[in-house]
Amino acid sequence: MSQLGDYFFCGIGGSGMTPLALIIQARGGRVEGSDRALDQGRNAERFDFLRARGVLLHPQDGSGIRRAGQILVTSTAVEETVPDVQAARRIGAAVTTRAMLLAELFNSAGLGVGVAGTSGKSTTVGMIGWILHRAGKSPTIMNGADMKNFIDAGSPIASARVGDGDIFVSEVDESDGSIALFEPRMAVVNNISLDHKSLDELRTLFRGFIAGAQTVVLNLDNAETAALAADLRPGQAVTYSLRASQAQLLASTPEQSPSGIAFRVKACDSGETVEVALRVPGRHNVANALAALSVAQACGVGLAEAAAHLGEFSGIRRRLEIVGTADDITVIDDFAHNPDKISATLETLHAFPGRLLLMFQPHGYGPIRLMRDALVDCFASALRDEDVLVMPEPVYFGGTVDRSVGSRDIICDIERHGRKALAFPDRSSCGDALVALARRGDRIVVMGARDDSLSQFAHELLQRLALR
Repeated sequence: MSQLGDYFFCGIGGSGMTPLALIIQARGGRVEGSDRALDQGRNAERFDFLRARGVLLHPQDGSGIRRAGQILVTSTAVEETVPDVQAARRIGAAVTTRAMLLAELFNSAGLGVGVAGTSGKSTTVGMIGWILHRAGKSPTIMNGADMKNFIDAGSPIASARVGDGDIFVSEVDESDGSIALFEPRMAVVNNISLDHKSLDELRTLFRGFIAGAQTVVLNLDNAETAALAADLRPGQAVTYSLRASQAQLLASTPEQSPSGIAFRVKACDSGETVEVALRVPGRHNVANALAALSVAQACGVGLAEAAAHLGEFSGIRRRLEIVGTADDITVIDDFAHNPDKISATLETLHAFPGRLLLMFQPHGYGPIRLMRDALVDCFASALRDEDVLVMPEPVYFGGTVDRSVGSRDIICDIERHGRKALAFPDRSSCGDALVALARRGDRIVVMGARDDSLSQFAHELLQRLALR
C-alpha cells in the first residue's frame, strides 16, 4: 500500500490508535484526529504529546472531517451515530477501521511478526522489538502499550517505533475478530483463554491466524496453544516451555525476586544454554521471554546475544508497575483485566510478603458478563484471607451496551466464597476505601484496562497516602 494519505483518527488517544497514527505520520501521511477523552478533559498528557508531534486535534463533533479525500479511521467501539462518522458519510470520505489499516501496513511488510494470544502480547512485542532493535534489525514496532526502553524526554509516549528495516512487529487482537485480517510470516501465540469470545470462536480465529505463516511460535505449556501444533507442517512450529522436554527452547525453574526473575534457557536442538536475568517479575514473563527469544532466533539473532539484550528490557507501562511507596505502603499499577492476567498478577505478588488491597475496574459490561463465572473463580481462589478486593462499576464512556451484569453481581458471588470484597458505585469511593483500609506493609494494586486515567488514579492514591 501507499503509506501517504490524509487520515483522520476518531479516538486518536486510544492505546491502539495513537501508535498507528504515529506510524502513518512517520511514513509521510497527514494525521488529524478527535477523541471523547479530549472533549472531556481527560488524559491531557497524551494529547499534548500528539500536538507537539504536529497532529491537529479537533472536537469529536464532526468538524474535523472537511475533505472528501480524508480517510476516517475508527475503532470497533465507534458507532454510526458518532458525529465524525456521520460527517464522513455526508461528504463521501472513506471510512476504515484501525484494524484494517494496521493489517494493510503489516501485510505489506517484508517480514510481519504477529504476536497474538489472550495475555502477554504487549510485553512480548516489547521484548521482541527491543532485542531486534539492539541487534541492529531496525524493526517497526506497533504495540498497545508504552515500551519503557523507548521512552525518553522527547518521547514520553512510546507505544510505537518506526524503523527502516523490513521487519514489522505488531500486537494482533482477537477480541474483535480482526486477527483474521493479518497474514503473518511469523506468528506467535502465547496462550488462549476466555476473555472476549468463547473458546470455540477463539480456536477458529487462532487456527486461521497461523495457517499461512512460515514460522509459528507456540507455548507448549498452554493446552489450547499446544493443540494448534497438530495442524502445522513439519518444521513450521517453533516451540517453547517451562515443562515440556520436547520444546525447542526449554526454561529451567525460575528464581523470583520482587523486581525480576532469572532462569536458564536450553536450545534443545543445539544443546546451547544461556542465562537470562529479567528486570520484570513474574513466572508469566518467563513464557513471554521464551517467545521473544524464539522469534529473535528465527530472525537471525543468536541465542546468547538475544538473552543479553533481553536482560536490558525494562518492561511495559502498567504491567506490575510500581508507582511508589508512602508510609511503607506500595502502590502498583497493573493492566490485568481477565482471569489469566489477574491470576498471574496475584501469583507474582503473593510470592512476597504483604497484604493486597486490590481495586479492579472491569473494562466493559460485555466482558464482565461473558467472564462472570471465570472472574469469580479467579478471585475466590487467588485472593488470600487477609486480602481485600474493591470494585467500581465497569468503565463506560457512552454508547449502547447491555448493562444487566455489573460489579456488584461479581462482588456478591466472591463474598459467598468467603473472600473480603466490596462493591462501590464509582472509582472515587473505591479510592476512599483503599486509603482508609491501608496500613504499613500493604500493597495497593490498581487493575484494569482500556482506561488510561487508571494510572492517574494510582498516582493520586500515592499522594493521599503520603499526606494522611
